[in-house]
Formats: sequence, C-alpha cells, structure tokens
Amino acid sequence: MKLCDLHMHSDNSFDAQNSVDEMCESAIKGGLYAVAITDHCEAPMIGEGAKCEYGSFDELIPKSISDTLAAKKKYATKLKVLCGIELGEPMHDIELTKRALAYGASDFTLASVHNLRGMKDFYFIDYSRISVDEILKLYFDELAETASFEHFDSLAHLTYPLRYIKAKTGEIPDLSPFQDQIDNIFKILIRNNKALEINVSGLFKDLKSTLPDQKLVHRFKELGGEYITVGTDSHSVDFVGKGIKQGLEVAKNAGFTHYTIYENHTPLQIPILE
Repeated sequence: MKLCDLHMHSDNSFDAQNSVDEMCESAIKGGLYAVAITDHCEAPMIGEGAKCEYGSFDELIPKSISDTLAAKKKYATKLKVLCGIELGEPMHDIELTKRALAYGASDFTLASVHNLRGMKDFYFIDYSRISVDEILKLYFDELAETASFEHFDSLAHLTYPLRYIKAKTGEIPDLSPFQDQIDNIFKILIRNNKALEINVSGLFKDLKSTLPDQKLVHRFKELGGEYITVGTDSHSVDFVGKGIKQGLEVAKNAGFTHYTIYENHTPLQIPILE
C-alpha cells in the first residue's frame, strides 16, 4: 500500500518544530510514498507583516516553498514531496487570500477555518462562557462559504472545533442538529470536484477519532463524494505518517477504494488495498 501524508507542518509554521528536511527524512524512514508540506498561512493575518504574532507570512511561506522545492529535488528517488500550503480563513479577506495564493504553492492547497470572523482560534475559546451550538452553527456556515471558494484542493479537518470542545468540556457535541449544514458542505465540495480531508490527528488527542469521523466520511461518500485526502497534521517528526493506515481504514469502511494526492493541483488517485 502506498502511504501518503498530505498535511504536514515544518518549522516554517509558527507552531511546528522540525525542518522540511527532517520531516522528509522521517517520512522516508516510515516508508511513506508521498508527503505534502502544508505550512500555515492565516490569510487575514498576512497584512500584519512582522507584527503578526505568528510571524511574517510574506517571509515564512516563500521560505516553506523554497525549502519544499529543494527537498523535492533532493529526495526525488526516495519520496514524492509535494509543495503545499494550509490556507486559513480564506474568506475573511479575499485580497489577502489572493496574496497568499500568489506565493506559489505549486501542488496542493488545503483550506481550513481555525477561527470565526472577529474571534480567536477555537483552541482559545472558553466554552463555559459561550453557546457551543451557536459556535458550531456559525462554523459550519463559514465552512460552506469556504467550500464554495474556487482556489483550493481539499477541505481540512471538517470537525476541527471538536478537538478543543472535547478537551475543555469533556464532552463531544451531538452533530445531528447540524447534519443539514454538513450535507450542504459536502454537496458543495462534490459539485466543485473538491476533496474532503480525513485528518487523523484526533486519534491521538482527547477526541479519539478522525476529523471528520467514520459516520461523516460515509455520508460524504453516500452523497457522491469522490475525492478524499488523508493527513496527520503533524507538527514534528514524531507524528509523520502516524495514523495514516487508520485513516485509510476509515475511508475503506466508508466505501472508498482510492484516496487522492495532488500534483500541480491535479488529483491523482491512489488505490486503498486490502
């Protein structure tokens, strides 16, 4: 089986630890076929420049791309290295999003939403002081808006807020009241030939499941979903490739026979073998 990890962060991301080279070497040791380096680019924060708490994306992302392209050449006989970006909150400021896309990540763009307009990352929210249901309603509304955006390949960690809701409250919210919103997101992705990510990071956190979980991946397939990507969301060498097989098991159980990698933003199907 060809194992591919399409969500990885190098030390060009503010919250990651290891260089692109170190991430690639870890992937090679783990027997992976392909990886995508998808460093964080929070689009609405680009305009803050060096004053941004996460660093200057005008410096970090071009360096990420340069490091990744060098690794692509360096490891060409051992590992398929794909040049990507995790584009956060693309709908918050379209002009800054255009600037992010102009950095030139040549293979793969993950779209994600880490915070709602005017609010902090879901990681920082005090869920005892706010309505979880209202937050999730607003979140899925924004994901639908994001899914309609043209310039991305895969929608990252659909149930991202659950990571922190479970960690801080001890409970996983019932998502059934939001199923119509989620179905709408899936239908938009399907109509626009976009992929859904199976993010396996939740397997190793309080959530103990992929983001989204088996039930929602199955629903995506049931509605006609064709493309899925699988990623660890690794921020260090310790998690490169970890859980990819479990993610593929989720995909297979949902009815998928292939998963997807992207070269030059073109989907390439990889068989999921028994």
